[in-house]
Amino acid sequence: MPPMLRRRAGLVGKMALEVAYQCLDGRSDIPTVYCSRHGDVVRAVELLSDLARGELLSPMAFGMAVHNAVPGLFSIARGDRANYTALAAGNASVEHAVIEACGLLADGAPQVLLVACDAPLPELFAPYEEYEEQPHAWAWLMAPAAGDAIRLEWEPCADAPAPVMPGSLEVAAFHAGGAQRLERCDGRLRWTWSRDA
Repeated sequence: MPPMLRRRAGLVGKMALEVAYQCLDGRSDIPTVYCSRHGDVVRAVELLSDLARGELLSPMAFGMAVHNAVPGLFSIARGDRANYTALAAGNASVEHAVIEACGLLADGAPQVLLVACDAPLPELFAPYEEYEEQPHAWAWLMAPAAGDAIRLEWEPCADAPAPVMPGSLEVAAFHAGGAQRLERCDGRLRWTWSRDA
């Protein structure tokens, strides 16, 4: 990525861009689904603090604080016109991103890049954290199932145990490990991940 574009990205953006570049390995014209529970919340807090002090906002900082800034930067840097979606759905952001990616595959996309990332919240939000956040990013190049597959199902879940780690890290650990099943509740839905035996 050209340095002029790269320096615009914050920590979350740089992590996401690194895994996206590695995953695509030069391929282009592949739709992207980007998900992050918090996005670049550090930059957003800085902008809100400037606003509270009556200072002028930097248009570039504001542009990079919106949730779709990172996939937009990725698209611009690569000159790639494939569509991208950016979403945040709380602790179930990855599950919703997978549903979105599967919709694109069902509509005929041969592959979809899914990028998940997050970073610790600013100190201001410490009293509201559900668990200790960790900086992380990972990417999947998804294709229609052929042979062994990972499945995702969901159902209502009224009594959810408190999460112990970011949902995207739980899903990454399940994918990388050998477990046959992962159940996660986000307070509204129970998400069940499973592998074909």
